[in-house]
Amino acid sequence: MKILVLNCGSSSIKYALYDMTDHSVVTSGGIEKIGLPDSFIKYKVGGEKFQMESPVAEHTAGVQLIFRVLTEGSHAVLTDLHELSAVGHRMVHGGERFSESVVLTPEVMEQFAACNDLAPLHNPANIKGVNAVRALLPELPQVGVFDTAFHQTMPDYAYMYALPYELYEQYGVRRYGFHGTSHRYVSQRVLAFLGMEREGSRVITCHIGGGASIAAVKDGRVVDTSMGLTPLEGLMMGTRSGDIDAGAVTFLMDKLGLDTKGISTLLNKQSGLLGVSQGRSDFRDILAGIAEGSDRARLAKEMYTYRIKKYIGSYAAAMGGVDAIVFTAGAGENQWEVREGATKGLEFIGVEVDPQLNRACRATEAVISSAASKVKVCVIPTDEELMIATDTYRLIS
Repeated sequence: MKILVLNCGSSSIKYALYDMTDHSVVTSGGIEKIGLPDSFIKYKVGGEKFQMESPVAEHTAGVQLIFRVLTEGSHAVLTDLHELSAVGHRMVHGGERFSESVVLTPEVMEQFAACNDLAPLHNPANIKGVNAVRALLPELPQVGVFDTAFHQTMPDYAYMYALPYELYEQYGVRRYGFHGTSHRYVSQRVLAFLGMEREGSRVITCHIGGGASIAAVKDGRVVDTSMGLTPLEGLMMGTRSGDIDAGAVTFLMDKLGLDTKGISTLLNKQSGLLGVSQGRSDFRDILAGIAEGSDRARLAKEMYTYRIKKYIGSYAAAMGGVDAIVFTAGAGENQWEVREGATKGLEFIGVEVDPQLNRACRATEAVISSAASKVKVCVIPTDEELMIATDTYRLIS
């Protein structure tokens, strides 16, 4: 059985084709710059990478191009599109309507579209991807896997904002959380990796990439997470500010003459590591800046890791302790400096990271805490696409 996983953004489509007999990736790739004259597709087959320029005006044409690459030419991996058993989609914001993955019926899509106000940049792109597949292969089953679903186990006192309650009733203003598919994968995988039982476990998962979030997972269920109504809340990120005084937001709107779109651009695209370091949004560039003697880069690094550490400490308190801390995603998996800065000073709750193990670990499953550490600190590479493929396989089977 072959499952195609699609992740549709506003101007991009990422994909991966899985053979579910052994959960192997047959091929993967993506289209970038949809709607622009220099759009292109890049993909990987048998360990080799390829790239081809091709005009892609919109998402239906993009999906059509992916189907063509899968079935035609010297790099084809399917003889016919009917080899596909289903398509699994990454769906960003399911609001309170979706607490688990579902088959995408017309009724489900109508409910999902009702969440567009909560994610105006992401949800419409997800819908375009579903519609594109339906236009080309109307009988092919499709499944939605929601970024917000895993966090729906949060108790009300954790997800509610201290605003007039009717704003929650009327507009759904509350904390939802994101990166749920990644947090679900690594929180489950670390229990298997360490041989721990789900019941009684207390795990803190740190998804540290361009976007970053942390979740407190007790007994296999999320009890708190750092992102909120939108992915802006929580940690300092590559270009996002993370937590900020709401009064500072209105102050800046007045001082800079910004409307809601302007302040959103400032906080989401011009802040975080980029804003503090003067132009560096990638943690690797931050480290290079520090090596060059940039004090702004030094400040950005210290702010970044300090805030991760604060969330780890608060979530340990929320769960009455912690058994395992997991680092995943780009910087979490690959940058030992992030892991070192985020855990240094947490010895009081039983965290002791082995410096040699930490520095040696890069994008592989490993324990990086010392033998004496009461808390296991691990690196678990995330696999959101496999999680989507697995959910899709389960639902259509």
